[in-house]
Amino acid sequence: MSGHVYWILAVEIKPGEYDNFIDLMTEMVAATKADEPGALNYEWSVSADKKSCHIFERYADSDATLTHMKNFGTKFAKRFMGVLIPKSFTLYGDPTETVVNTISAMQPVVMERVGGFSR
Repeated sequence: MSGHVYWILAVEIKPGEYDNFIDLMTEMVAATKADEPGALNYEWSVSADKKSCHIFERYADSDATLTHMKNFGTKFAKRFMGVLIPKSFTLYGDPTETVVNTISAMQPVVMERVGGFSR
């Protein structure tokens, strides 16, 4: 087991909010890159029609995940929910019970690892 925690969050961009989405995403990416060394991947991808986005996040371990979640909650959650509508949240890796409980409001699908490797 790698200890990594990762997820894919699918969101819908609210109508008329694409420019605000880009501003928020740019700020969140910069803050995560600057302040969270345990964030290994933080990648946002948008559909051709600019109506939906998938966010792939991977953290070194559960502590790094909790750091990100705390920063998100204090700095960005309100704006995020004003611009985006969460559609699905799929959690992978080796999250602690604390991580799973902390994100329970997002109703994640928790996928248990059954094989493979991570480098």
